[in-house]
Amino acid sequence: MVIAFIGQPNCGKSTIFNYFSGYKAVVSNFPGTTVKFTESRVVVEGREVTCVDLPGVYSLTSADQAELEARNYLLKGESADVIVNVMDASLLSRSLELTLELMSLERPLVVALNMMDEADRKGVHIDTQMLSALLGVPVVPTIAATGRGLTELLKTAVETARHQVRPATVAFSRDVEEEMDELSQRLELSLARDLGLPWRFFLIKLLEDDPHLLAEVELRSEAAIPLVRNHQKILAQSHGRPPEIVIASERHALSVNLFEQVAKVTPREKPRWRDRLDWVATHKFWGYVLLILVLGLFFQVVFRLGQHAEDYLMSYLEHLQNLAQGWLGAESLAYFLVGDGLLLGIFGGVGIVLPYLLPFLLGLALLEDSGYLPRVAFLMDNFMHLLGLHGKSIIPFILGYGCSVPAVMASRILESPRDRLVVALLSTLIPCSARSVLIFALVAYALGPYWALGVYLFNLLVIAVLGRLSTWLLSEVSPGLLMEIPEYRMPTWTNVWQKSWRSLKDFIVVAWPILIAGSLVLSLLKYWGLDRNVNNFLAPLTSLLDLPAAVGTTLIFGIMRKELSLVMLNEALGTTQLHTVLTPAQLLTFTVFVLFYIPCASTVAALSREVGWKGAFLSIFASLALALSLGMLTRALGMAIL
Repeated sequence: MVIAFIGQPNCGKSTIFNYFSGYKAVVSNFPGTTVKFTESRVVVEGREVTCVDLPGVYSLTSADQAELEARNYLLKGESADVIVNVMDASLLSRSLELTLELMSLERPLVVALNMMDEADRKGVHIDTQMLSALLGVPVVPTIAATGRGLTELLKTAVETARHQVRPATVAFSRDVEEEMDELSQRLELSLARDLGLPWRFFLIKLLEDDPHLLAEVELRSEAAIPLVRNHQKILAQSHGRPPEIVIASERHALSVNLFEQVAKVTPREKPRWRDRLDWVATHKFWGYVLLILVLGLFFQVVFRLGQHAEDYLMSYLEHLQNLAQGWLGAESLAYFLVGDGLLLGIFGGVGIVLPYLLPFLLGLALLEDSGYLPRVAFLMDNFMHLLGLHGKSIIPFILGYGCSVPAVMASRILESPRDRLVVALLSTLIPCSARSVLIFALVAYALGPYWALGVYLFNLLVIAVLGRLSTWLLSEVSPGLLMEIPEYRMPTWTNVWQKSWRSLKDFIVVAWPILIAGSLVLSLLKYWGLDRNVNNFLAPLTSLLDLPAAVGTTLIFGIMRKELSLVMLNEALGTTQLHTVLTPAQLLTFTVFVLFYIPCASTVAALSREVGWKGAFLSIFASLALALSLGMLTRALGMAIL
């Protein structure tokens, strides 16, 4: 049995899915961050059930790539036995519009009325039994954040699929129904049957001028298109609006009518604290002041926690290395493998990467789950348009601070091919969590947290300049941003930890073994003196940056994972106290170079899928040239200032 979860963005759909299947779907407050569906198998009362988390959609008619994933899943080969429509109870009227569209599919349907606590806070009281009777489908009230009603929801979905409970028929106004009847008499039933669509849904979508369905019909019967166009024209003339607007208005009116029948609203006497906070967070002046304060606090917390943890943990490394040196001999192969290679590889993850990575990921998850990051996207919309980019571009950019791979994938939410290419390439320059570790462990540790903040601001400046240049080279007018701003919510520890663990696990399972292996390889190269060959080959590069020749080997490891550059730097220079062997200018130069140079291997693979191998190779060579130029600039400025 297959259960498909679908709903509008920010309805709690992925949170419900994760409750049943473990943390597999990315829970985010950004529309379009789920760009592919996720599957998981669970056991319900001894029976195996496949749960499918579809991308958030507002409608089954859309040009948005993420929404097309959901549409194609529901309308084509991959059929679900039951559809669970997750709705935001606090936005019931708007949420019902998608429900009415799903009802037209004539498939077993269950409504999960989620966020009931938020509806109560807004003074919205819903009669779920009446709503169920009017829709003709089961309605289960839930609160995904606390798990309330979710077990009942899954059992109800299984029972609905088993008994094939079908929703009620959605009836439109008389003139729309008349056009559907006349069109029905002129078209062949086989057109809908070949596409696997219910006849009534098929007719509605044709009148709605659905471009994807019309293209399919034209391939099968060119004569049908003039008939459809004629009925669309009649409908448009009778209402004075395009046919798609007419039908959308019909759904809106039906949803409002349903809302008025099943819900009672108790007006609030005074603004809530959320309203006051939102006034500040989105204000044209105070919003930016709050943003600076939040980011400053975020950097301070990550730096202070990371600095104290690193100092504490690395003291044990020095103690163990001294013991190993006494037991094995300072120049022995065994010491190079154990004391210089294995121990540094292990402690490099525990003592250098994790102290900065863990608080960074936790802080980012807290900001996102609280609902603040979408406010940041709202504030930065004007900035995006100054660069000539679509306002949605801020979504991949913000995701890039966690990891470049989902940031590149999220570029598909942009409609324009030019915007997708530019944003995908620019998002690889955003300091991901791995690069952030490098910034905190080198720049913040040696020069202070505000120097690290300066690196981030410098990064934004470079991206802004490159974005502006791209609009001159590839001129195109980008439309405005239409984006939902979710309610402020108290982050749940489970979601915050699971979201952080997703990225942390990637480091522990993938990067850390490579880090240890790389440390062993580098220690062997040093023992046999082969590291000099690699460093000599890269000497032209390191000399341009005024870096020690031994740094050359670390840059190769950084192509696999950016964290490796940091730990390999300790290995190559033979100390964890890098500020004692490198000048502040050199530390800054190395950080800036690694920040911009070749994306990691997984990001290159993601780029090849989204923009093709030409775009991926363009990113590799362009980022290398950019990193070298900015590294030399940083070297000159660093020597003058520091």
